[in-house]
Amino acid sequence: MNVMLIFLAAVAAIIFWWLSGQRLTSKPWLETGSVQLPGHDGAERQRLPAPAVKIGLFVFLGVVGAVFSLAVSAYFMRMASTDWWATPVPRLLWVNTAALALSSAALQWAKREAGHGRMEVLRPALAAGLALAIFFLVGQIQAWRELTAAGYVLADNPSNSFFYMLTGLHGLHILGGLAVLAHTTVRAFSTAVATDRLRLSVDLSAIYSHFMLAVWLLLFALFAGWANDFVDLCRTLLS
Repeated sequence: MNVMLIFLAAVAAIIFWWLSGQRLTSKPWLETGSVQLPGHDGAERQRLPAPAVKIGLFVFLGVVGAVFSLAVSAYFMRMASTDWWATPVPRLLWVNTAALALSSAALQWAKREAGHGRMEVLRPALAAGLALAIFFLVGQIQAWRELTAAGYVLADNPSNSFFYMLTGLHGLHILGGLAVLAHTTVRAFSTAVATDRLRLSVDLSAIYSHFMLAVWLLLFALFAGWANDFVDLCRTLLS
């Protein structure tokens, strides 16, 4: 139970830190004067409140985070069973992790370029983010194939089942984000200027990518055993 609470506290701290940069905690009724942002032509434009679709994304990500937190909690509790044998971490997961991190960085780059209206840089940034995310999914499938070829099948032991379940659940969420990102990339290549709708789509894709990267890093730490080391460290510091 202590392990579960410590891990959930770590997840909550990461989510709170991430949301704090999204102006969700601001109190506009206490702000005097308007907040101005520089426009593309050097003029000033007023900061607009977050659109409803962006708030909806935050709510959805909160639900996704809760689902993964519950799954990871069940993982920790199941680890105490006598029939638990740790699943080895394929080396390919390191490559996949780097690809997902680079995809997230590329989308952050695209978000910045969209804000400045530089379409000639936005397009390759979006294409790079999309290609790297696809590479991550293909790499995850290949990692599954390596494990099954080595005899670590789904029903062999609970550790294998949790590995396939958690990576599969994460992969499905990545796949859903890819559909939106692909649509955004096609739109960027078919328009000459960065419209407000395109900027919003790029922004949402970047936010979603950063969140799924954070979830994957936590899962990867769990599979590699680093989460257990972190919990043991916290127990030592608190004792």
